Amino acid sequence: MDESEDVPKDFIKLKYEKLSVDEVSELVISPYCGAASLFIGTTRNNFEGKKVVHLEYEAYTSMAESEIKKICRDVRQKWSSIKHIAVHHRLGVVPITEASVIIAVSSPHRAESLEAVTYCINTLKASVPIWKKEIYEDEYSWKENKECFWANSEK
Repeated sequence: MDESEDVPKDFIKLKYEKLSVDEVSELVISPYCGAASLFIGTTRNNFEGKKVVHLEYEAYTSMAESEIKKICRDVRQKWSSIKHIAVHHRLGVVPITEASVIIAVSSPHRAESLEAVTYCINTLKASVPIWKKEIYEDEYSWKENKECFWANSEK
């Protein structure tokens, strides 16, 4: 295979179905890359002493997809060797231990893909219009990302 046949691709998906680590990682694998780095954000069963039952996510889908595309463009500007990027985020109810977000990035060497994955999740949490509601045993709370630029503007 000629490297020109394996052109860099971005795979962005927001969906209500369970996310698959295998599916996302397979999207970024390339014969020209020795590294595929992944971040998997899962639902934990607790927050500040409260028992979490599950999470619920809502998104402004078209804007969220547009913002994720911008993140992918930024990644490619910062790390020119990045081959493929996959960002899958779940919407709706996400049970304990299941993935809310999976990000995968491939590159010839590990440093770039690891740095790019970190940049992707941090920037996603700061700028993409996806909202999380934590459901506890007897109450719920809409959660604000500490990284989110609009959350800190009035403080």
